Amino acid sequence: MVIHSQRPGSGVETRGRRMLRVVLPVLATVAIVVPLAWMWQASRMPAAYSVMEMGYLDYGGHGQDSGHSHHSEAARSVTELVAEPARPADVRVDLVTRQEILKIGGRSIAGFTVNGTSPGPEIRVRQGQLIEVHLRNESVAAGVALHWHGLDVPNAMDGVAGVTQDAVPIGARFTYRFVADRAGSFWYHSHQVSNPQVAGGLLGSLVVLPPSGIAEQVDVAALAHTYGGVRTINGKAGDLRVPAEPGRRMRIRITNTDNGPMQVWTSRSFRLLAVDGTEVNRPTQVSDRAVTLTAGARADIETQVPADGTAVRVQLSKATAVIVGPQSAEVPVPPQPGDELDLLSYGSPATLGFEPAQAGRRFDYLIGRRPGFVKGRPGMWWSINGHLYPNVPMFVVREGDVALVHIENRSSEVHPMHLHGHHMVVLARNGVAATGSPWWVDSLNVAAKESYDVAFVADNPGIWMDHCHNLKHAADGMVAHLMYEGFDTPYRIAGPADNRPE
Repeated sequence: MVIHSQRPGSGVETRGRRMLRVVLPVLATVAIVVPLAWMWQASRMPAAYSVMEMGYLDYGGHGQDSGHSHHSEAARSVTELVAEPARPADVRVDLVTRQEILKIGGRSIAGFTVNGTSPGPEIRVRQGQLIEVHLRNESVAAGVALHWHGLDVPNAMDGVAGVTQDAVPIGARFTYRFVADRAGSFWYHSHQVSNPQVAGGLLGSLVVLPPSGIAEQVDVAALAHTYGGVRTINGKAGDLRVPAEPGRRMRIRITNTDNGPMQVWTSRSFRLLAVDGTEVNRPTQVSDRAVTLTAGARADIETQVPADGTAVRVQLSKATAVIVGPQSAEVPVPPQPGDELDLLSYGSPATLGFEPAQAGRRFDYLIGRRPGFVKGRPGMWWSINGHLYPNVPMFVVREGDVALVHIENRSSEVHPMHLHGHHMVVLARNGVAATGSPWWVDSLNVAAKESYDVAFVADNPGIWMDHCHNLKHAADGMVAHLMYEGFDTPYRIAGPADNRPE
């Protein structure tokens, strides 16, 4: 008989190795799963929540520590921020929203109408008039809220579901009242489920004329919008023809209602009169340059009908154009310029009315993209200062503050940044100081790897969205807010009203 000897302890070691082979994968799994589960749980949203409970407070270096105490017992409600409640309206507008099938370029497209058309009716008023808009939602299932893009209305009238009002359900009404305190080109659109509703055409033009009128003899608004892949101007596929006699000067008010930037150029020289509703100081003639118009932005172009009986083309991208001149006049499509008009140096300097160097608040708005969870969903998401929604900054100011914001796009996509209730002036791009006319914007095209330094005066109290106007990006969490100290909102995202601003 052969007796096999066993080294003392070898059986124990074998069992230990077996146990390690079992335990180590379990520990590795736990090390991965537990943090992921925590991030997933932290990203989930309650059935109803206030924007005042989101993220963290950023005081812009004003001395307070960042924290999470958004609410104040003595805070005023944003519902108090209205325009001259005892003043009778100068202009009354009735708007009825419907969900229906649109006929665009020979195609049937599911969308939305305002007073039976898309775009809705153009609202044209005089500076200083008080506008009263009576909204009734006839059949938009998700509800409606109207935002007055570019007009710095009182906060209660800003039209953001869950922040300044509840969405208006089917059969309900809401009244907006505001003074058109600045002349310029603006637009209105839904801010309830805004990405699909704006894409579906729930929008319209808003023009505010100066009390003395304008110098141009032809004045036309041109809303560029894409319905289901069909490029349109004012809801019609193809070019917009505007009859005008030779020699006439014309102002074309162009609004980009899509999610991405577009380029505008002309068949003859032009002047850029205004950007985002603010006049350019001493604009000069431009040739062989294109104007980049970001999502949500407006540009007022002035040109002149040729004296020789031909027409002038204002291209709104390659697909569509505004053609102005005699009805039968033709003009070939001008080649797209290779260079862009640089608004950093266009026009002549002028006083701002405040001193940016004396800013009491300085904020960073750093745009990135990283993996994580948003609203319980895993994926690659947009980040603000390294944070994912809803753990995003709440920028805090006091009325009268001057604020500087450094916007830096560290991602590989363009972002049209839109601050509600205020206009920002561009101080520098990529560290290069502005030298031309004050470049005031409410919608700023921030290209990939580009940075801007902007300033604004905190002169319109409330709680304001500060978000990307590529509304798909906003729906994916690229939304922050500007909050004035001492104000609060009673409204909630989601909840019984099903408020969904993006």
